[in-house]
Amino acid sequence: MNESMKRARDIITGYSGRPLRIMEVCGTHTHEIFRLGIRKLLPEQISLISGPGCPVCVTAVGFIDEAIWLALEKGCIICTFGDLIRVPGTEMSLAGARAKGGDIRPVYSPLDAVALAKEHPDQQVVFLAVGFETTTPSACLAAKQAKAAGLTNFSLLTANKTMPNAYQALVGSADAFLYPGHVNAITGNGTCIRLCEAQGVSGVVAGFTASELLTALAVTIRLLEKGEPFFRNCYPRVVKDEGNPAAIALMNEVMEPCDSEWRGLGMIPGSGMKLRAEYADYDARVKYAMPVITGKPNPACRCGDVLQGKIRPCDCKVFGKGCTPMHPVGACMVSDEGACAAYYQYS
Repeated sequence: MNESMKRARDIITGYSGRPLRIMEVCGTHTHEIFRLGIRKLLPEQISLISGPGCPVCVTAVGFIDEAIWLALEKGCIICTFGDLIRVPGTEMSLAGARAKGGDIRPVYSPLDAVALAKEHPDQQVVFLAVGFETTTPSACLAAKQAKAAGLTNFSLLTANKTMPNAYQALVGSADAFLYPGHVNAITGNGTCIRLCEAQGVSGVVAGFTASELLTALAVTIRLLEKGEPFFRNCYPRVVKDEGNPAAIALMNEVMEPCDSEWRGLGMIPGSGMKLRAEYADYDARVKYAMPVITGKPNPACRCGDVLQGKIRPCDCKVFGKGCTPMHPVGACMVSDEGACAAYYQYS
C-alpha cells in the first residue's frame, strides 16, 4: 500500500462525524468495494448504498417477456449478453425459453450478432440491446453496419438507458454519489456539474482500482464534512470533461431519447434510447409489429427497493434462501454487477 492509499485509508477509518450515506451508483463499484474489503474499513457512521447502475438489474420484466415472444412466437435467433439469459420474466427466463426450443445465444458484442445474421441470411437475428452510455455506442454501430450491408434479417430489441435523468430520480437518496467512471468517460462531467450547481447534488467520479476507490471515498468524506455541495473528478486519467465526442455523435446519429421503464424507479421520462425513424427497419418492435407486453415481477422480489437504496439485499426475506445465483428470483441476484449477487458472494 503506497502513501496516498494509506492517507486515504486513514481518512476513511478515522471519520467520526455525522452519519453519511454514499451511493455507489455503479454495479462494478459495488463488487469491487466488496472484493477489495473496503466495506470493512468503514466506520459505522458511513453507509454505502448500492444504486441502479447495473443495466441488467434495471431492465424491466416486460423486456424479457418481449424477447421470449420474439424467440418462441416469431422463431428469431436471440443474441444477448450472457447474464441476461437467467433474468426471470413473468413466466420464465430466456433460459426457460431455450428449454422450450427457443434459439438463445450468448454473444460478446452486438457485432457478433451482425456477423451471425450475415452467415445465416435465411434466419432472423435479434440482438437484445441493454446497457447505459458505455455499451449503447456498440449497439448503434451494429445497426449502422447492418444498414450499410443491406441486411434484412437483423434487428435490435432496445432497452438502452442513460444516467442523467436517473440521477435526478435519485436526488435525496444519499448525501453523495460515487459516479461510474466508465459512464462519465463517454458522457463527460457536464451532467454531474449541472446537478451540483443547480440542485446541490454532491458526487465524485471514481475509478475501479483499490487506490482509485479509496481516494474517491476519502475525497467524498472530506468534502461532505465541509457541508457544501461539490463535484470532483477522481478518475482524471480516463474521464475528461468533454467525454468521448465520437461515441456521443454515433449515439445521436442512430438513436434518440425516449421514456424508459426502470425496475424499481418506474417510468423515467427521457431516460431511454430508441432507434431513430431512419433505422426503423432494424427496430424489432416495429419490424414484428410487437403487441404491448407488460411484465409482472415476482411479488417476493425486492430488487426495486435495493436499486433505490431503500434496503440492503440481505434485508429481503428471500435473499440467500428462495433467491440464490443458481435459482434467482430477481435480476439483482443474476447479474455480475448486481448488488444482491455481490452481497451473496462477499458478505
